[in-house]
Amino acid sequence: MDATSPRPVVLVTGASAGIGDAIARRFAAGGYDIVAVARRKDRLEQLAADLAGIARVQILGGDVSVPGIPAQAVDLALETFGRLDCLVNNAGSGKWAPVHETDDATLDEVIDTSMKAPFRFCRAAIPKMGPGSSVINVGSVFGTLGGLDGGIYCAVKAGLVGLTQTMAAQYGAQGIRTNLVAPGVIKTDMTREAWNAQGFQRLNHEMTPFNREGTPEDVANAIFFLASDQGSYINGQTIALDGGWSTTKYLCLEALTCDRVAT
Repeated sequence: MDATSPRPVVLVTGASAGIGDAIARRFAAGGYDIVAVARRKDRLEQLAADLAGIARVQILGGDVSVPGIPAQAVDLALETFGRLDCLVNNAGSGKWAPVHETDDATLDEVIDTSMKAPFRFCRAAIPKMGPGSSVINVGSVFGTLGGLDGGIYCAVKAGLVGLTQTMAAQYGAQGIRTNLVAPGVIKTDMTREAWNAQGFQRLNHEMTPFNREGTPEDVANAIFFLASDQGSYINGQTIALDGGWSTTKYLCLEALTCDRVAT
């Protein structure tokens, strides 16, 4: 085992693209060494190359839903750096369908990727973490208020809120904090196809009381804050990162004043 790193260490799942990539880069810029986990090993290798000279990066190519991957990732952090200070459960499935159209294969995929995997990563990491450490789960605003056609996606994201709260209660006295960041819909490769659809624009753009879209960097900054000393008394919270979408009855002026067309 290497000597314990003088820098804090973060383990990020789903780190090969989108929000996960932004999270890894933000923590590297903030002085952390990185353990990056994702299925696309080639993208992880590019991430490590990009961060060379900024942070030490260990990569693990693998599907987070495989039961042995979480313990393997935690062991990699300890063997390489001698410590683990933050776990960011970012990987998840974006499958979206109403309950009556959800088959068992989809049900299992979303549960395995978005609930069992974060649970297993927490289970593997917590015994190795000390006072001042933190776990940040990446959920969704659709886990706090549901959503049309959300099905198992919304159910699992709500489950992450429960996991966050019970962990905050269980391990807070040890100095280990657990919080959840709940983004709205952020433009990434996963969501890009829907971005210009009229129905999505009505649901998202016209109902968000802010003058710009959210970015992966916005999510990464919030997560880094929660892991930092500046967020060190925040525990058991779900923080919506959606420009006010989930907490207002906002509708843009254009939508409010348009003529309704009878059908």
